[in-house]
Amino acid sequence: MRPWYTTSWSLFPPLTREVQFDEKWSFVFKKEEHCTSEEDECGDNWDHVAMDPENRLLLHVVPGKRTAEHCLQVVKEVQKRTGGRTDLLLTSDEYSPYQTAIERVYATEVAQPKKPGPGRPPKPKRVMPSGLCYATVRKTRKKGRVTEVKRTVVFGSIVLLVLWLLRSTVSFFINTSFIERLNATDRGQNARKTRKSYCFSKNWETHNAMTYFVAFSYNFCWPVRTLRTKGENRKWEPRTPAMAAGLADHVWTVHEWISFPSRPVRFNARRR
Repeated sequence: MRPWYTTSWSLFPPLTREVQFDEKWSFVFKKEEHCTSEEDECGDNWDHVAMDPENRLLLHVVPGKRTAEHCLQVVKEVQKRTGGRTDLLLTSDEYSPYQTAIERVYATEVAQPKKPGPGRPPKPKRVMPSGLCYATVRKTRKKGRVTEVKRTVVFGSIVLLVLWLLRSTVSFFINTSFIERLNATDRGQNARKTRKSYCFSKNWETHNAMTYFVAFSYNFCWPVRTLRTKGENRKWEPRTPAMAAGLADHVWTVHEWISFPSRPVRFNARRR
């Protein structure tokens, strides 16, 4: 169920060059194995997350069941919020719906030449943009430790991958490290997602609302240590992801973020 309010902002930075996708598990009311087929709003609840690792900026989050539809929704929002640009480096784990969603969102139809002679013309061919590179990371664990990491280029060439890695200010190889670190930060800020505790949510909509609240307030209210810079007095000045991305010029308070005007999408649509 989508929230009635919008979770985006108008001045989104068009300079995002790298995006990492991942899903984060939590549960509502009770674990999935204890739910019946009629209990739709309890059990596993996954955060489908996209972030800009260079600015540590959360681009979009979709809480809910782990489905291909939610993956598609995240990819669509990333494409929208980056202005439709295709000179991007996209990375994720090997969760297959991401590949399908990326191809569906970014691929364009190219007409194929008709062969001489009778017959129907060939169907248009879907072609991925030449500047887009998508790669995956697969980690093999043994006794809780990572023993092997396999990196695969799905869309794009090795030459293009090397070029985008040289352009990146944080990534030197294919990785999902930054979004995994963001997942850990989110668990620390949102007690409902802490593992092995009694703080889990009891209501589906409340859980999703808190997911949006904590996730997007992180962009404006949470100074990230690795983003800090030295000022003229040689003292460290804190910066939030929104400041690094050019969306804000200071660290916002939670009150300032809550009271910032928002545009209720469905309400405006009804008035029209």
